[in-house]
Amino acid sequence: MSELLCIGVSHKTAPVEVRERLALAEGRATEFLRELRGGTDIYEAVGISTCNRMELYLVVGDPVESESAALTMLAAQSGIRPTELAPAIYTHRNCDAARHLYRVTAGLDSMIVGEAEVQGQVKRAYESALAAQTTGPLTNRMFKAALATGKLVRTETAIAEGALSLPAVAVTLARELLGELAGREVVIVGTGETSELTARALADSGVHTVFVANRRRDRALSLAERFGGETVSFDELPGQLRRADIVVTATASPHLLLEAEEVAAVMRARGNRSLLMVDLAVPRDIDAACGTLDGVSLYDIDDLETVIDRNRSVRRAEARKAEGIVEKEIQHFATWLGSLEVLPTLAALRELGRSIAELVVAENAGKWESASERDRERVDALAHAVVARLLHEPTLRMKELRGDRVHARMQLVRELFGLDAAEEASGTDPREEVAEVRELGRRRRRHPGA
Repeated sequence: MSELLCIGVSHKTAPVEVRERLALAEGRATEFLRELRGGTDIYEAVGISTCNRMELYLVVGDPVESESAALTMLAAQSGIRPTELAPAIYTHRNCDAARHLYRVTAGLDSMIVGEAEVQGQVKRAYESALAAQTTGPLTNRMFKAALATGKLVRTETAIAEGALSLPAVAVTLARELLGELAGREVVIVGTGETSELTARALADSGVHTVFVANRRRDRALSLAERFGGETVSFDELPGQLRRADIVVTATASPHLLLEAEEVAAVMRARGNRSLLMVDLAVPRDIDAACGTLDGVSLYDIDDLETVIDRNRSVRRAEARKAEGIVEKEIQHFATWLGSLEVLPTLAALRELGRSIAELVVAENAGKWESASERDRERVDALAHAVVARLLHEPTLRMKELRGDRVHARMQLVRELFGLDAAEEASGTDPREEVAEVRELGRRRRRHPGA
């Protein structure tokens, strides 16, 4: 039977130098998901890759085998040995996987509790998987419900009020280190959502902002028009660095944009005048070695956590309300998921009972030489009645099960009665085996000595 499986790393389990190697660029994500779908027993796949996390949500046949296959693929694409990667990986199954996604979408698992950006990131990841045709009934239901829950949390609680985005935290850090920002020269490398949030956070600071575009010049022009400032091409970046007080990078580049040697040359041209560099990208845009250069203060997203911690307690009470909403909503999903498990399990259990009754009657048919055809029919009916009576109460109880433990209980039933093993035995459809047993019983009733 299919199971939901979440495999991931986040800012809670791995530093940025590990996360950036696991990050799935937009083009690579589609290819990676399709490769996963081509693997053993992986039927559906959605991947979320942000600066704080990389998570795979899979629908699988064998969770142990699929987890191993996914881990091997992640290790291969990141250049990290599986034994080194394993300690940073977390996994969740079924309702726990759904609960984790709900919490992520609601901003409860974010570095900045209540952040709004993650809702859009999850939505885009799901839409990308839809376009790649790697989703299916379970992931479709789970992601739609998670996005609805995230919206509900932000509507019914104040968890997002006063919540800082990473760019806002970066600006707060800049004020702490440099004091008044008015008149400062700020260079923003990148034109995506994070760059826009950075510009918005700086809007009332009186800074002069330069937007550096590599490919999307039209987007840079739009940002410059909205928030003031000017735009330059990526080739002009070294000249801008010589003038800048603050550099914020936030691109989707899979490679470093600023190497230590290049920044060292810029610092010499500046006379080692101090330069604050904030790298908000994963993978990182700025060589970590730049932080060792005289006059350079370099911060990546993990370094911003100290600033974030000061604001975390403010939203603690709202987070508790949000957790309650998540738990209520997950029960709806659990009931739906459980309903998918109960009926097939009941059907398999009844089929097993019928096949056993048929087999026992058939195996003993030769011992009743004096029995009439009516007697044999009564024995057959008695055997089936015993099975029906035995399964009656469990059937009622299984139909009444609710909540997030239904799947686990159904799995236990399947393991206790060997239902999965029976269905897989010899690669034969169990219905065919039952038909063979019934035919054997009919032959023996017609020819008792056979």
